[in-house]
Amino acid sequence: MEKLSHGLVTSRNMIRYESSQLPERVLQFGEGNFLRGFIDWMIQQMNKQNVFNGRVVAIQPTPHGKVVPKLQAQDSLYTVWLRGIADGETVDHHEVITSISRGINPYTNWQDVLEVAASPDISVVFSNTTEAGLTYLEEGYDKEKAPLSFPGKLAACLWHRYETLGRGEGSGLVIIPCELVEQNGKVLKELVCRYAKAWNFPQEFFTWLERENEFCHTLVDRIVPGFPSDTADECFERLGYEDILLTVAEPYHLFIIEGSERVRKLLPFNEAGLHVRWNHLEKHRNMKVRVLNGTHTFMFALSYLSGVDTVGEAMADEQLCSFIRKGLFEEILPCVDAPEQEVTAFAETVLERFENPFLQHRLTDIGLNAVNKFRTRLMPTFNDYVAQTGEAPTYLLFSLAALINYYRGVEEDGPFLIGRRREDPYLIRDDLEVIEAFKVGWQQVNTGKLSLAQLCEDLLSKRELWGVDLSMERKVVDKVAESLQIIVEKGMRQAISGVLNQIGGNNHVHKQ
Repeated sequence: MEKLSHGLVTSRNMIRYESSQLPERVLQFGEGNFLRGFIDWMIQQMNKQNVFNGRVVAIQPTPHGKVVPKLQAQDSLYTVWLRGIADGETVDHHEVITSISRGINPYTNWQDVLEVAASPDISVVFSNTTEAGLTYLEEGYDKEKAPLSFPGKLAACLWHRYETLGRGEGSGLVIIPCELVEQNGKVLKELVCRYAKAWNFPQEFFTWLERENEFCHTLVDRIVPGFPSDTADECFERLGYEDILLTVAEPYHLFIIEGSERVRKLLPFNEAGLHVRWNHLEKHRNMKVRVLNGTHTFMFALSYLSGVDTVGEAMADEQLCSFIRKGLFEEILPCVDAPEQEVTAFAETVLERFENPFLQHRLTDIGLNAVNKFRTRLMPTFNDYVAQTGEAPTYLLFSLAALINYYRGVEEDGPFLIGRRREDPYLIRDDLEVIEAFKVGWQQVNTGKLSLAQLCEDLLSKRELWGVDLSMERKVVDKVAESLQIIVEKGMRQAISGVLNQIGGNNHVHKQ
């Protein structure tokens, strides 16, 4: 079977418009499933309507990335396949995406990145490096070498652009982070400034950064499982070609951006019929992150270790679905600051999206940087629940115990760990400090130096993992330790059954 390439799409007349001559207008940090199935898909829709007319340069965010070589092998082409239900109708549509011009590995081609960053054609920066990407890493500045962190790379790129283009009007960029961090634009800007100060950039740079550059807050919403590994051959047969970057996504999409009129003119999403809202972000952000993303993080470890592989399989499993719904409706929803009817309706819509029979949203993909996700997506709910009820939330803490068990590595794979579900290995991917904390903790359990209860107390005491010292509350430690003990001794299924049998119906009323 032929592989996706420019030659293939040309010979088959698969592209109805010409994009190869469009200028590179977007610098994008990240090249994973979400950005390809969301931002780059959106740019394609604008290009088709002749309202943006620009392409993307995708930068590999970590030294261990594997996407850029795949982009290079396919002439930067890939397919987005939208599958699901929209407005009561089945959507089953695929399209070759041509909006990426090239991918660059900054760890081997840093000067190429700087050259792009200084191009007058570049006007906007997008990023999605997960929540873990918006953090500060102590590192020096070397103009010949890429910083390891994403904010460090961005600071270096902006400095090079400033040095190259000067400080005149229009020399800056619109910077739109898509990481699920509250006030992500402000957070990223503060990190860039922190790097710039640490690297002794002059005051004139900070003046230019403030006057000519705009950092936007955003909220993104689309489920993008990515490559359908279980049905790839079947998909290739339907496509009529092989695409190693085939990206499956749901039809639904929502992008909320807090930005000026300058940003609206630069990115005319709405003129291309895209579901983009401007401003009024906070209400939607709180509900979406806590309900959709929070439930994903809540369910992933306990579901995967119960023997299912995808979100859809978990929702089709009677026991798991019951547990997920109870955790969502009894502990997450009561802590969402929105009218009960509105948040309940949104939650039911989210569960319907989880049940999409066309998507294979792999739980191990949700498990990428899961500790950081738990901190940002579930800890605010945990704190609100304790404040409202005076009790420790049973379902959320069981989910935390399941996460601790999921991070039980049996061997190392470079900087990461390999866990094992019965005979099935899985890759545990997180920051090196997180990986090290769990590796050392579980090694001490395996050698008898720590009991499971002591492991929980040790891990829960680490503020760098959870944002707070969870070991200060005895009820929290005891609940997590008890759940972990049962999970390890009796298995995840029996542990879940025990929780479901102990707790009855709704215990708390949603606040108005």
